[in-house]
Amino acid sequence: MADALPTLLPLARFGAEQRRAVRAVLTDIDDTLTDEGKLTAIAYQALERLKQAGFIVVPVTGRPAGWCDMIARFWPVDGVVGENGAFYFRYDAQARRMIRRYAKSKHERERDVRKLAELAVAITRDVPGAAIASDQAYREADLAVDFCEDVPALTGEGVDRIVELFQQQGATAKISSIHVNGWFGQYDKLSMSRHLFNEIFRIDMDAERERIVYVGDSPNDAPMFAFFPNAIGVANVLEYRGRLAAEPHWVTRGKGGQGFLEVTEALLQAR
Repeated sequence: MADALPTLLPLARFGAEQRRAVRAVLTDIDDTLTDEGKLTAIAYQALERLKQAGFIVVPVTGRPAGWCDMIARFWPVDGVVGENGAFYFRYDAQARRMIRRYAKSKHERERDVRKLAELAVAITRDVPGAAIASDQAYREADLAVDFCEDVPALTGEGVDRIVELFQQQGATAKISSIHVNGWFGQYDKLSMSRHLFNEIFRIDMDAERERIVYVGDSPNDAPMFAFFPNAIGVANVLEYRGRLAAEPHWVTRGKGGQGFLEVTEALLQAR
């Protein structure tokens, strides 16, 4: 492992003083909180424990707006960044209103959706076995192409071809553990997380990044891995060695939700 991913260190070496300084936890969802497509009780309880302990808790995901509305309302979180940075949602329980902040205007998103619909036809025609993700109906800004969630897993060449087709049309394309997500624009998980922290929490992420942990598992987490000195990969991040533009600094022993539980325990123990 050390030769393949030389920057990765075991989470056990994350010093207590560094952990004690952490004030916010950002986390991917699929295969970071979930195991085999399911959100387990231990992962959900870990989120709740972090929230109750006073951490700012924010899922940062490629999942769609429809799901993110529910997450912001019902999960023990302080907000959610969705569709790989297309927006953040924050539910104000006291005012009983949802705060929605988008990277692009409604008109721009509608125009993009029309162009992405054309790309959906081209990709599913040109890449045998690829399918439009089952959660596409709930998206507002991007196109998700399923390569292993509800379809037999595509080869790496097939996944790369999907990315290539997006890029040929000027779209940004990012690979998650289950989908290739494509959109028009330069935003990503990091840029929208910055807006959320500045506008809602009045926190300058650039000044405070050593006090923020990001937990992820796949190539679309690379902007976050590159930015946060204390980014953490759950163990299944090792499956993407050689395909990550940037790597996390720490890695857990367990995969998925079990790995996220390790992160939670490490942070709470330091307090």
